Amino acid sequence: MQMTDIPFGVTEWSDIERTEHPGETGIAHWRTRQFGHIRVRMVEYSPDYLADHWCSKGHILFCIDGELHTELADGRHFLLTPGMSYQVADNAEAHRSSTATGATLFIVD
Repeated sequence: MQMTDIPFGVTEWSDIERTEHPGETGIAHWRTRQFGHIRVRMVEYSPDYLADHWCSKGHILFCIDGELHTELADGRHFLLTPGMSYQVADNAEAHRSSTATGATLFIVD
């Protein structure tokens, strides 16, 4: 990732418009900032959220609160709890997320 033409700035996430993204079950609420080709999001998954698709986009994802279950297309499963993160490249390993309890994430892609 090359970051250029981004002046120093501070984001108050509660001031960023929240958009709703339904999952197969549950809802994801995103607060998104775009810096050139870099997208930065604060994402809140509701309890019982299951993504409605397999994602092939690369991310760096940090779990702030709750528990996030990530399933890879090859059958592997990972659990993130607060303070944990994962990273995956574009088109590397298809993945999808779910949570029984809800989760808050910080995601850069």
